[in-house]
Amino acid sequence: MPVLAASGGPLERLVADGARTVGTGAVWAVGDAAGTHGRGSTGVLGQGPYAREEMGPDTLFDLASLTKIVALWPCAGALRQAGRLPLDRPLGSYWPAAAGQPAGDVTARQLLSHTAGMPLRTNFEALYGRDRAAVLAGVLAAPLYRPPGTAVEYTDRAAVLLGHLVESLAGSPLDELAARQVWRPLGMADTCFGPLGPADTARTAPTEYDRAAGAHLRGVVHDPSARLLGGVSGNAGAFSTGRDLERFLTALLDPPGALDWAGPWTAESLREQTGGLAPARGLSWLCAPGTDPAEGTFVHYGFTGTGIWLSRRLGRWALLLTNKVHYGRELQPLTDLRNAFRRAVFG
Repeated sequence: MPVLAASGGPLERLVADGARTVGTGAVWAVGDAAGTHGRGSTGVLGQGPYAREEMGPDTLFDLASLTKIVALWPCAGALRQAGRLPLDRPLGSYWPAAAGQPAGDVTARQLLSHTAGMPLRTNFEALYGRDRAAVLAGVLAAPLYRPPGTAVEYTDRAAVLLGHLVESLAGSPLDELAARQVWRPLGMADTCFGPLGPADTARTAPTEYDRAAGAHLRGVVHDPSARLLGGVSGNAGAFSTGRDLERFLTALLDPPGALDWAGPWTAESLREQTGGLAPARGLSWLCAPGTDPAEGTFVHYGFTGTGIWLSRRLGRWALLLTNKVHYGRELQPLTDLRNAFRRAVFG
């Protein structure tokens, strides 16, 4: 890996060439339990006025669905390790808010593996209005799309519901839980939920143009469901830098004592949990496309253009951060770059 990740080496060239094809800047890093073995950046933050600002390790990215991994998944793990989050009991059997509701029939394991059978789309504002409590109540009361455990279907509703459950069990908002249990112990000083203040916004990669705002979203979460919920949600809302994510991923392979949940929870999560259903998933994590689940290479992507990979078998991690959605929603070029990046790092 040191040769692969060296300055001017194969990985740097792969990302630079791929990012030009995708049409975006990028930040990347690879490492193992000992830390970071290589990192780099290429390109600029965006178009127009953003073309004067270069990507770098301190560029803040809207993580989008990486929030599920960087915030929600570890907080669920802390509850699991404390014996407060039973993975295989129906939610309604221990969570009063879910009792008698359709969501009360699903389990936390099914939420984490996206096998809960929940509706595939959010449409929160149209269905439930703009009040946060009404939206969360609507998610609990929504009829299931199919019987739990019968299909793997990725949906943000699962993470929104799990975030609501985690907050209820822990008695604290998700942003406070993540900061206390994960980000501060790891020294992830740049990682937080938005909206961001002016100084942090000024180093944030802009996402999509928003007609209502009359500008590209920058420092405000791109995901409309998370934005409706005030910027703090289990499915999206967190911002971070490449340097902070390096700390996070390194800690998952070599957990410090302050993270008493990380070792066992990571080991449990990075195993196939979907019983042969496709696509194979662990808990929150996805078995990397193009790999066999037995290889143990897992990934999670964010719609804005972010991605992180982890393999306990190889003792290796990687990250590739872009703001592709700033330029458009055609994802095939980014998919090609992600797959090439994964092959280079993990085989």
